Amino acid sequence: FYTAPVKALVSEKFFALCDVFGPENVGMLTGDASLNWAAPIICCTAEVLANMALRQGEASDAPYVVMDEFHYYSDRDRGSAWQIPLLTLPKTTFLLMSATLGNTALIEERLHEQSGREVSHVHSDERPVPLDFEYQERPIHQTVEDLLQTDRAPVYIVNFTQRECAELGQALTSAKISTREEKRRIAEAIGEFRFDTPYGKEVRRMIGHGAGIHHAGLLPKYRLLVEQLAQRGLLKVICGTDTLGVGVNIPIRTVVFTKLCKFDGEKVRILSSRDFKQIAGRAGRKGFDDRGAVVCQAPEYVIENKRITEKSARSGGKKKLVKKKAPTRGFVSWNRQTFDQLVLRPPETLVSRFQVSHGMVVAVLQGRGYRWLGELIERCHEEPKRKRRLRRQAAERFRSLRQAGIVELTREGEKGRWAVRVNEDLQRDFSLHETLSLYLVEALEVLDREEPSYPLDVLSLVEAVLE
Repeated sequence: FYTAPVKALVSEKFFALCDVFGPENVGMLTGDASLNWAAPIICCTAEVLANMALRQGEASDAPYVVMDEFHYYSDRDRGSAWQIPLLTLPKTTFLLMSATLGNTALIEERLHEQSGREVSHVHSDERPVPLDFEYQERPIHQTVEDLLQTDRAPVYIVNFTQRECAELGQALTSAKISTREEKRRIAEAIGEFRFDTPYGKEVRRMIGHGAGIHHAGLLPKYRLLVEQLAQRGLLKVICGTDTLGVGVNIPIRTVVFTKLCKFDGEKVRILSSRDFKQIAGRAGRKGFDDRGAVVCQAPEYVIENKRITEKSARSGGKKKLVKKKAPTRGFVSWNRQTFDQLVLRPPETLVSRFQVSHGMVVAVLQGRGYRWLGELIERCHEEPKRKRRLRRQAAERFRSLRQAGIVELTREGEKGRWAVRVNEDLQRDFSLHETLSLYLVEALEVLDREEPSYPLDVLSLVEAVLE
């Protein structure tokens, strides 16, 4: 099994392995695709393997598992998916990989205790392509034009929201990115490709100027087109979200950070050293570049104030300076020192982020029973105090599933002992792993089953809660 955090990377690895081992020997499993599932080599998202391990445990046919981007073990929302296979597959040989693992001594110790097997640590700080670091206090379009003039393309401009990514992509259509000949080659490469959605015209206009856009909110066919054009060297600039940092195969020579702060699910914070290094590490193409470049933009209000000061100086200081203030909401300021610290600081130590979700409870009940959930919590890499809280969390999840009618208590056997099971009317592989799964369960109750449109209404609701 090869696992990765995003479907795009799973799909990319699937095609690469098909080229090496032949398509008959490679399969793919994601939340919405199943190809050749009985093949000896399977590419899947981490959650797919975790769900399989929860249902089948040691009976899972997974002798070897490669877990790519293993730093997701510390992810607040998804870390459990990287930990569950380690807890439930003791006979499996694992290869845990990441460019930003940090200190893994505690994880190695726990893995050795639970499996009784030796743990090898292969580590190197040496990059095949060295990086240069710059801090810029000028508008982004000037930075981009300078990078292109000094032959440092392709340039990946990092944004932390899809909206900022789209807005910057549109703004760059007025910058000097591609020559007339380069635009002609892009047009030829696009050919008869259909930009047949409302947003397709905007995508077409950006690509036509040599600036691609890439984020999870974009239709897959547009993302794939951007990847293909970039791999052919036709796009000099890619405006992407930080998901490109997980290794999607777009060649990058220069990474430009528009910000050093992002919303982490609770509040806006300065980037962690791991996030910074994960994204910055995309710079430099092995076999193509002698050196890569990482550029950080100063905050917009700092750049604007510098422009105002310079303008005032040119006028002899006759005009009164009215400087901009830093945003007061959804923003944390940074400076050159912040950037330098992120460059030098090592990645943070990975910490366990084990959680008990409704989906986990359902998967365990479909496989090994509620008692196994208690054993799983006992095995997890959390401290004793946290484990007690997880047991209470599991009980709360179980009660809410009973109230929703998804889980039932039944009497079984001659002695009529109480047993727990998932509602028999649900399909065998029923799951609750989407963010809005429980909303869907409640919403379906409101629909009128006698209405002719009922099947389409159900389908529309399901599609509405899926990525």
